[in-house]
Amino acid sequence: MIDTLDREIPAGEERLRFEVTEGGVGVLTLCRPEKLNGWSWEASRQLGVFADRIRFDPSVRVVLLRAEGRAFCAGIDVTAPGGAITGDSAAERTHRYDEGIRWVHERFAAFARLPQPIVAAVQGYCLGFGFELALMADVRIAADDAVFALPEAGIGVAVDAGGDLRIARDAGAGWAKYLALTGRRVDAATAERLGLVQLVTPPDGLDTAARDTAAAIAANAPLAVRAIKRNIDAFADHGMAAALDRAALAAALTLTSDDAREGYAAKAARRPPGFTGA
Repeated sequence: MIDTLDREIPAGEERLRFEVTEGGVGVLTLCRPEKLNGWSWEASRQLGVFADRIRFDPSVRVVLLRAEGRAFCAGIDVTAPGGAITGDSAAERTHRYDEGIRWVHERFAAFARLPQPIVAAVQGYCLGFGFELALMADVRIAADDAVFALPEAGIGVAVDAGGDLRIARDAGAGWAKYLALTGRRVDAATAERLGLVQLVTPPDGLDTAARDTAAAIAANAPLAVRAIKRNIDAFADHGMAAALDRAALAAALTLTSDDAREGYAAKAARRPPGFTGA
């Protein structure tokens, strides 16, 4: 796992980039298009660093979350350093995974609970951790080429960061179970129908639509905007903290299972997995 100290982000190691544009729009960009913006422990750390900066920046009235390249985020970057957690026993590995996932939850929570509203602009693959990240935005706008999925069960692990819980909140328990249990991909039109996306545009109109939405929010009274976000979140997220605790433990237990080992091996070998339930 990475060094979690809040150090400066070294040049050349950026997973995200941040700038404040005219009108109070803070643009947070996933900036590793050559990796399809794959997620990692270091990406989670940088998200927390930027969340802390944005929270206390009076010039930022709204956050636009976007990504470079043909994918928003294709899920975990399995080539990233420190991806696998080790230990001398299954119990130690489970404990370390549990602590690591809880640490990720804290970084995601700092982002999701920003006082400023978050608008996400999604194109291409939005899978696994990428889907979970997008679900933390307050408003989601998708290009019509966007594809969404939670594929974790197909490689033997539970959903890590609460994406299934947020789908249950926004689209209902049945759809959360359908998507998380099957791992099936849905297109932008289906995501819009389920209420997981608020607007679908052609790919060449995504940036304009997202920036226009962010600008409309930024033009409104900041105190009122922040109060509205907090009030709705207080209602919608009731019970979320306890559910995320269960999600962290479930992910830790499954990540250290034989089925997870088999799932990752099968994916690498491009063969069907042979799960045993152990």
